[in-house]
Amino acid sequence: MESFPTRICGGMHHISEAVFVRMCEIVGTSQQVAIRRETEDLMEMVGRRVKSYDSTIMMLSGSHREGFRLEGSDIDFMFWPKNHRVIMDMSQSVYYNTANTALILSDSSESPPGFTLLQLLTPTTNSDVQSACVRMNDRVYISSSIWRQLTCSIVFQNSTAHGPCGSGVRGRLEYDTAWCFECDFWPLFASSWLDRCHLWPDSEVVHDIVRNGCHFVAIGHPLGPHEHEEWRLSFSQAEYKLVSSMNHCQFLIYGLLKLFLKEVMNQQSEETNKLLCSYHMKTTIFWAIQQNTLPHWCPQNLLAGFWVCFKLLLKWVYEGVCPNFFIPQNNMFLTKVHGSAQNRLFLQLHELYKKGLACLLQSSSIRSYIINVLYNPRLSICTDESKMRSEVDCDVELVNESSKVVFPTLELFGLTKAILTIEHLLESPLTQYQVTIIQKLTASFFQNTAFEFHNMYTYTGCNKQMYIADKMSCHMLKLAAKFGCISDMLYIAMYYYKTLRYREALSVIKMTKVKLAPPYLMYRGHVDRERYTEAVGGQSWSTRIRQAVAVEITLDNRISYISELIPEQQSALQNKFPSLCIPVFVMLHFLEFLCYRHIDTTLSQAALDELQVLVHHDQGLYVRDLGRDISWEILGICQQITGNLQAALYSYQQSLITQYSLHMIHAATHRRIQDVISH
Repeated sequence: MESFPTRICGGMHHISEAVFVRMCEIVGTSQQVAIRRETEDLMEMVGRRVKSYDSTIMMLSGSHREGFRLEGSDIDFMFWPKNHRVIMDMSQSVYYNTANTALILSDSSESPPGFTLLQLLTPTTNSDVQSACVRMNDRVYISSSIWRQLTCSIVFQNSTAHGPCGSGVRGRLEYDTAWCFECDFWPLFASSWLDRCHLWPDSEVVHDIVRNGCHFVAIGHPLGPHEHEEWRLSFSQAEYKLVSSMNHCQFLIYGLLKLFLKEVMNQQSEETNKLLCSYHMKTTIFWAIQQNTLPHWCPQNLLAGFWVCFKLLLKWVYEGVCPNFFIPQNNMFLTKVHGSAQNRLFLQLHELYKKGLACLLQSSSIRSYIINVLYNPRLSICTDESKMRSEVDCDVELVNESSKVVFPTLELFGLTKAILTIEHLLESPLTQYQVTIIQKLTASFFQNTAFEFHNMYTYTGCNKQMYIADKMSCHMLKLAAKFGCISDMLYIAMYYYKTLRYREALSVIKMTKVKLAPPYLMYRGHVDRERYTEAVGGQSWSTRIRQAVAVEITLDNRISYISELIPEQQSALQNKFPSLCIPVFVMLHFLEFLCYRHIDTTLSQAALDELQVLVHHDQGLYVRDLGRDISWEILGICQQITGNLQAALYSYQQSLITQYSLHMIHAATHRRIQDVISH
């Protein structure tokens, strides 16, 4: 049987290069992927260090953590209580202080490979853990099914159970949240994986993986003796480290497999489109790399690497066995890919196999690139990543990723720990991207702390303390603006408004307006590349971010910034949404309107008119879809303040019916509508 059709085989290296370029466009260059990964790595490192021992750890996992930003992909989060640890045998208990750590024993004696029971050994103060406990054979075990029910909607309300996760949609993003338990030790029944690591990954990665242990997620084996009590081992951290150790060509083949699954394999029939998932693609590329099936994983061999993986997947479907990469005895096809469904899936994949690499022509994302090379065999293709993406592209990537960074809200006694953490990080070797993220972290930290200080000492009523707190708050906000981006100046204006210094606030707003006016401004990924390069190209990142970059204003909903937005913050918090993300120009006009109300009503109305034009007529340049609910809300608040109740009612109604209601402020909007109607 011919593996490659003759027409494609002749120029396969050339076509591979074209597909490599296309996949860099879809997935990103190695530099862009590095920015994404390093941002998350640093955030996780800081988060773990500043969290108290009785708090919850959050870790981004799945494809988003690995560096993909594919359209339609969901975002996976893992959560676990920091003061609970799973051990593999009783001898490991000596490493813990049971006065502040609840110990859980993994008991896999009666479970299928990759699954286990979790026996609670020591008392716990965690009410969810207590509620999930069941007694079997005079021992106390944590039931995975009860735990799953209890934790499904902890992070986001009204989530639905999906495997071990709570799933749902926020804005346009689908999410999965898994509450699990952490284990510091590598499981004995995954020891065979260590013996296989001769060529890949290298010993340093292997040691790092083993040192970081594993997790247990709340799902039992459907054919196991204790399905409702069992837990599944999760190697999410290990998988991330393996993906990070791939070269970029291998990572792009992984991306191509995910794309091929979505656009080709899952489009064959309704009967089979749920049998294979992205995790099977990841497992395939892991095995293919470790088995050294290709001597050189490079752009010219990208299609050869894809074909190796596809043939391996076809073999697994034929045999009905997909071996877990860490525990091969765990057949991940056992409950789904069998019987008539397995036969139908194999026949469909075999039809694709018979077409050879021409089957890739069924992928809408890369079809035109293959055809272009077939009809232009002398076409010159550049696989030099530095020429595919400019400095501006990396700046956009860095701004997009760093704008997601929000320093966790801390009690004031934890601030010293946070400062020491930042200082310690600055002394360690850092990439240029990580330095940028630390800048953003520190700016966010100073901004939130400044408002926390003010709120705390306002309640004490002590003038001297309030004076000192005010001086410190002003200093922190100005410091944040010095190494932050243009929009960070608006936090100073917010603080001045909050402390009734309207003229000072307006002075900052005017200065911010001037800085936001240049045609080379980078905001939300929109930028005039030529003018941006002319204005700040070649300068240090610190200079570029101060002079040419703005991001949306993020308000932590646990902190009071502007009294007019407290109902919206409370509404979002009730729905477990942590922050309001307000378009920078909306916030600028909002603050301008609020300040001028106390000084000049004519200028106040002018600011409101500008805000109204922006919210009504912007086509996504300054107000993104996900920011329209809060933007209409703010416009309505301003209109209600001026007494234009009819216009306010319309704005609130628009806030409710926007396509993507990201911020979960419905309760506040309904109350405001009732208030308008009653007047």
